[in-house]
Amino acid sequence: MQRRWMMVGAVLTMLSVAIGAFGAHMLKDKIGPSAIATYETGVQYHMIHALGLLIIGLTAGQLGASMKLRWAARLLFAGIIIFSGSLYILSISGIKILGAITPIGGVAFIIGWLLFALDVWQRGKNSF
Repeated sequence: MQRRWMMVGAVLTMLSVAIGAFGAHMLKDKIGPSAIATYETGVQYHMIHALGLLIIGLTAGQLGASMKLRWAARLLFAGIIIFSGSLYILSISGIKILGAITPIGGVAFIIGWLLFALDVWQRGKNSF
């Protein structure tokens, strides 16, 4: 589990940099300020949650794999695809209906972080 999620996190972090650079250099003059702000929100959440996958991988290495950590990683990954992906497509295409699925990715982020917190807390509750 550790190696897989660290690799996925590293690749997604690299992609967030590339996607952000693409937006800054190729889209800035083509899609307008509101769409750029939406795009940048997608990049920001993409980067934060890709780093989260790296943290989950490191945690699995330190504490061992668990079902909660696996689901936390899966949900952060799904959140990047759904939340950031929908914002990227929305900002470039202008298809407004995509804004309706963005919150699904946000909920995936929230549940993923909650599972991560619960896992770490449950394993360390004797040390609190």
